[in-house]
Amino acid sequence: MTKKIYFFIARYSISGVPLAQIRLAKSWQRRGYQVEFVIGYVPHDLLVPVIEGINVVNLDVQRTYKLLLPIFSIIRSNRPDVIFTAEDHLNAVVTLAVILAGSKAKLSASSRVTPYDTYSNKLFSKRWILKCFSIFLRARVDALVCVSEDMVKQYEDVFGRANYQCIYNVICDTDMPRKISEPLDEPWLTESPVPIIITAGRLAPEKGFFDLILAVKELAQRIEVRLAILGDGPLRADLEALIKKHGLTDCVRLLGFKDNPLKYFSRSKVFVLSSYVEGLPNVLVEGMACGCTPVATDCPTGPREVLQDGKYGYLVPMSDPVALALAIEKALANPMTPALLGEAIAPFTEDQVIRRHQSVLGI
Repeated sequence: MTKKIYFFIARYSISGVPLAQIRLAKSWQRRGYQVEFVIGYVPHDLLVPVIEGINVVNLDVQRTYKLLLPIFSIIRSNRPDVIFTAEDHLNAVVTLAVILAGSKAKLSASSRVTPYDTYSNKLFSKRWILKCFSIFLRARVDALVCVSEDMVKQYEDVFGRANYQCIYNVICDTDMPRKISEPLDEPWLTESPVPIIITAGRLAPEKGFFDLILAVKELAQRIEVRLAILGDGPLRADLEALIKKHGLTDCVRLLGFKDNPLKYFSRSKVFVLSSYVEGLPNVLVEGMACGCTPVATDCPTGPREVLQDGKYGYLVPMSDPVALALAIEKALANPMTPALLGEAIAPFTEDQVIRRHQSVLGI
């Protein structure tokens, strides 16, 4: 009998956790499992995602704690064999629903952000209550998962030796070659007479895009380059103002959100991650899979782990545009070889990640 796997996420967006979980769900579906994908809430400005071969359910409930009863009902009625949940607040809700439903499903609960922002030791605070609740519930969880080794250490610092394990996101899946090879109608990029530097992410403070633009200003004094920034967010106007202020309109462009960033990455020489904080930067691995030499800030957590202390790319201090410029220049002069990039992305491939989940869950 085909095993039933249920995925639960609290809120849909076109980035981060939802997209990572969709890739994982599709990977299981391709291996013959019956997969259901349950979303707590889809914002009204977005469409419910269509995932080929997978039934998608939108519960249309905004508050995570209010998802307990509908998730309990789904688990009790459908009796899944395996359950995947992601992000700590939802993990607690799903775990409680599993207990109340008397489910014998294998349960994998994945943490995606630093626990220092989620839990507290301040007595009777909301974050302290969540910590106590999580300690009580975690005995029922079969796999306590973090998406980077550095994050495992953070959770052990908060909870002690609690058997957290690192399982990376599926980043390099079987859809990737098709997406990379799609045609790109962006002459400023495809017909550029100078090297293309690229980055992607929400235009928000934690991504460090101000530093990256200033690094290109520094770099432009020595060599010609173009910088493409993919993504949208609240800082768009401020970033545009900075570009104009420094006379960089000819060499820096904000290209907005793109459904398929991979075809942009594959036409670029260097991918830059200028963040101040990450969980595990999927986009950095995507850039490497597309052949870009990576330059990344040594922020918590993920970049140093992905680049293996600089073996697979260039690491620089955070908030240092001059160091960032020098590293980009080095990356252009001494790019990573395809063999090294292939070695670097191997742990994030579909087959390796699925085998790791199967081993940990015993399925």
